[in-house]
Amino acid sequence: MNIQQQPMNQQSAINNQAMMQNMQQPTDTKHGGHELMDVHEVLSCTISTLDQYLLYKQHVKDPELTDIINRQHQFMLDNYNILTECFKSGMNPSHHTSRYEMTQSNDVVYGLTPSQPRKPKMNASEIGDRCISNYMLGLIKADSAFLTKAALEVTNPVVRRVIADSVPNYIEMAYEIFQYQNKHQYYQVAQLNAQDMQLVLNSYTTTTGQTLQ
Repeated sequence: MNIQQQPMNQQSAINNQAMMQNMQQPTDTKHGGHELMDVHEVLSCTISTLDQYLLYKQHVKDPELTDIINRQHQFMLDNYNILTECFKSGMNPSHHTSRYEMTQSNDVVYGLTPSQPRKPKMNASEIGDRCISNYMLGLIKADSAFLTKAALEVTNPVVRRVIADSVPNYIEMAYEIFQYQNKHQYYQVAQLNAQDMQLVLNSYTTTTGQTLQ
């Protein structure tokens, strides 16, 4: 072996070693480009929601709504942390996703009652618990949509599972805010008349087919 060949052989050995290390890298530490952008969007939106909850809390007057803000903020913050962990490492986070437990009942008040027409506020002092709970519901609904979209694009198995498991929890938080609003007549639920409701309900039936022919 001459002196000129030695550096080339050393460089070749280094390149082969780097290639072997890259081949041995676990696939779960890698992310697709589309996935990176979607999870980036989820994390950014979560930060925005958490920050806005922090702003809302100082203006809330109803202790019940304050409790909802506190519990949902704590839950989303923990969810943000474990998603960030597994997004950066590609491995299981420090703990599993938990299940959000709302405190509102499942009783819904149906029907409409007369109320004053709504219009945009012209003074910040007019913004109260009704407005804030509306803002919260809008944020959680938007975050739910981002999470669902991201879960369908993620290739990393751990990150996909964390995001997918988060969707039912965000739905639960949105339902809790709805229940709070419905109880205070902030969110009224209109119904069809009984005859029309039955027509819609009876427009579908089950099938007896078991397998495709």
